[in-house]
Amino acid sequence: MQVSVTLSHSQRFKYHFYSMQMYGILILCFLILMMSVGPYISTYHYDQMHLAAKNHAPSWNFWFGTDDLGRDIFVRTCYGARISFCIAIATVCIDLFLGIFVGSLAGLANPKVDECVMRLLDILYSIPTLLTAILLSVFFGSGLLSIVIAVNVISWITMARIVRGQILLLKEMDFILAVRSLGANSSYILLKHLLPNTWGPIMVTLTMTIPSAIFSEAFLSFLGLGIQAPMASWGTMAYEGLPALQYYPWRLFFPAAFISLTMLSFYLIGEGLKKTFNSSYSENIL
Repeated sequence: MQVSVTLSHSQRFKYHFYSMQMYGILILCFLILMMSVGPYISTYHYDQMHLAAKNHAPSWNFWFGTDDLGRDIFVRTCYGARISFCIAIATVCIDLFLGIFVGSLAGLANPKVDECVMRLLDILYSIPTLLTAILLSVFFGSGLLSIVIAVNVISWITMARIVRGQILLLKEMDFILAVRSLGANSSYILLKHLLPNTWGPIMVTLTMTIPSAIFSEAFLSFLGLGIQAPMASWGTMAYEGLPALQYYPWRLFFPAAFISLTMLSFYLIGEGLKKTFNSSYSENIL
């Protein structure tokens, strides 16, 4: 006897959606695996030059080919992934600390303090990232520290706004008013009731902020304001491969492809989390 199972429209949508989220997780796991073990399964180093094999096409000896100095593009791509994920980790830490702290302060404070905090955030948000990177490169030199500061100087503001909005919404609900009427102080209410109910929007915001930070690092490195040679960065590799696109397209293809894969993975994960947590803020904010 055959039994046929028919999924409803909502069930088919949910199945398709979570499949897309799983694709994002698989892509991210692949990138982490490549970043972790890639340099160790190759016999080359990211700054090791082989002038006799410069601009070598992808082969068994050089899986992603070589650049104009004979450096292995596969190993450099793996090290570029490490740079990008360092930016991602720094973005997560700064967003969680500054974003939650400032957003909670603004959401729980009186309207005058809230207004002052939000106007200050508006001023900070108007600072161009490119100008910040130029100033930091003048004072501290081009490098990872300057890039981390330049990328994250305003990235946490979106998190602060999301947390503030959620707290303003939640603190007027009946269960918060009931807890407050029982004598609970603001710190207890924040830690036990408000923040746990904002983790959904927080996680979604992080998954949208991380690819933006990674792309910003690649863009600044592409302009020469980020990671400098001989260190490997996807943006630097794209800049070096652009003039050779017509004759040696693999030099630009691989760093550009991995930038796109990274952003795609976080986008798919973020879309999945958005549906999972049933976020209450609209897509145009993200």
